[in-house]
Amino acid sequence: MSEARAAHAEYFYPNKMGRIVLLSLEEVIGHNAINAVHKMAGLHHLINNYPPDNLDRDFRFGDLGVLQEALEGMFGPRAGRGLALRAGRACFKYGLREFGPVLGISDLAFRLLPLNMKIKVGIQVFADAFNQFSDQVVRVEDSPERYLWHIERCPVCWGRKTEAACCHLAVGILQESLYWVSGGRNFLVEEDSCTAAGGDACTICVARQPLD
Repeated sequence: MSEARAAHAEYFYPNKMGRIVLLSLEEVIGHNAINAVHKMAGLHHLINNYPPDNLDRDFRFGDLGVLQEALEGMFGPRAGRGLALRAGRACFKYGLREFGPVLGISDLAFRLLPLNMKIKVGIQVFADAFNQFSDQVVRVEDSPERYLWHIERCPVCWGRKTEAACCHLAVGILQESLYWVSGGRNFLVEEDSCTAAGGDACTICVARQPLD
């Protein structure tokens, strides 16, 4: 696909994933604040009207991109980053409840794996979930010191142009997923490159060993 066509292409999350993002943001910033963010983003159709709880792919990547931009516009870049990280962590909580049984990560056999295997398998399973249920494209690369989570079609920064990496929501989701998979350990998770900042992909680096 040419760059011109890609710029005008429409890609989607399933309604269920869009709903999870909005519920998570509302949990973090409150009902009135998220309605204000929707207004700032021009997403008036989402005010008190979240997507239905189904897997139809109707939640536009473009809406998620402008939503993240409006969050930073309302609260400032630094506070917006922190709120997006917190919302991402809340997304995993909701997502685990909705998708965990389907993905098998709640099974006893998975929970009994050694830590290094749980991290390796978990990261790939989460990537497969986005690839299977949405138009997001994720590729996992395994290197000696870290895992690289390449989002080759990223909804979080879709349509944005920024000076620095801005996919904080995705970083928060990975932070919380690793915390859950490891039984309460924290890992260094950082976005190394971002499509919005000129990168070829949104690449999130995950350390192999926990911080604590």
